Amino acid sequence: MSKPTYGTILLAVDGSGSARRATQEALALAVLAHARVHAVYVVHKWGLAPYSGYYDPEALGRVLNEDGRLALDEVRRAMNAQEVRLSVEICETLGKSDSIAECLQRCAKTQEADLIVMGTHGRHGVSRAVLGSVAEGVLRFSSCPVLVVHG
Repeated sequence: MSKPTYGTILLAVDGSGSARRATQEALALAVLAHARVHAVYVVHKWGLAPYSGYYDPEALGRVLNEDGRLALDEVRRAMNAQEVRLSVEICETLGKSDSIAECLQRCAKTQEADLIVMGTHGRHGVSRAVLGSVAEGVLRFSSCPVLVVHG
């Protein structure tokens, strides 16, 4: 049985505590494997329920892009401290019917990722069913291994 080779690690970040833990795991793996990390923040400006009131998707997109920049700056500082090769990307979903999980899958394919590392909020039951689970969507359809880090 051959050892897995992780040349490129896709790190999904969203600014949460679980994403920070995932960043630490991706960093440790990248150091061990001498891998490159590609950190991605997905902007899904259609993620609010349609009955939550009126909002401007473009204005929300600008705010989410700024949140993404801040989250990726945090990753950049962590990776630079350990001299890990890093690239970053803010990716937007393609519309209302596109999901964050699908966007992450496209990014993993584009980057030819050998591993996806992501955090999970660990929701259970009705909360997970109503909100959906990005981690579950990535796990279900990923063509490469996925490391899910609990917050």
